[in-house]
Amino acid sequence: MLLLQTIMVILVVIALWVARRDVASVFWPKFIEERQFQHLTYAVMLCLFLLWSAQAGIKPGLNIHFLALTTLTLMYGWKVAFLLTIPVSLILALVGNLNWSALADYLALSCLLPIIISHIVFTASYRWLPRNIFVFIFVAGFINGALTGSLHLLAISLYHLGIQNHTWNDIQNNYLIFLPLLAFPEALLNGMAVTLLSVFQPQWLRAFSDKDYIYNHYHND
Repeated sequence: MLLLQTIMVILVVIALWVARRDVASVFWPKFIEERQFQHLTYAVMLCLFLLWSAQAGIKPGLNIHFLALTTLTLMYGWKVAFLLTIPVSLILALVGNLNWSALADYLALSCLLPIIISHIVFTASYRWLPRNIFVFIFVAGFINGALTGSLHLLAISLYHLGIQNHTWNDIQNNYLIFLPLLAFPEALLNGMAVTLLSVFQPQWLRAFSDKDYIYNHYHND
């Protein structure tokens, strides 16, 4: 039990160490200089706080809520996205929606892991699939959201099984049973968000490029 919790802390520290340069050189200067970017970032964190506050669960620690971390990753990149989840998680702990003792576990399993999965799926789609806006929306948005949400629930299940908080029957009957019900709404939430951003505010998506996803076929010709 203590070993797994220690690993969670180490993973969080490593992720912050890796993210420090991107945050310092890309995110922070833009955040300081552009008021509109500040308002966008504050609004995004508020939305995450409200979304994560609306959680449900039958067993302690086995809580279910929408993540929206696929959209966050596509907007900011995985390094900055993880940084932004930290103040949101701290506020959740301050208002009593998250136990302080579970903060590191939450950051590692419910923030860092889904963000890394989202980044991997996007990177794979960028490298190996045709680069057009439909692939970006349906693979990097819809499918990515469903896969990330499903793997998140599975990781939480394995973690609680590993620290012996719950038996496998309890986890299967009170947590994993909701996986099919959560996958589609998570996909829809992220897919619709990515669709709207791609059409109306593509500059808010760090992972999106007109050159790659809209005009790419002209360059190939």
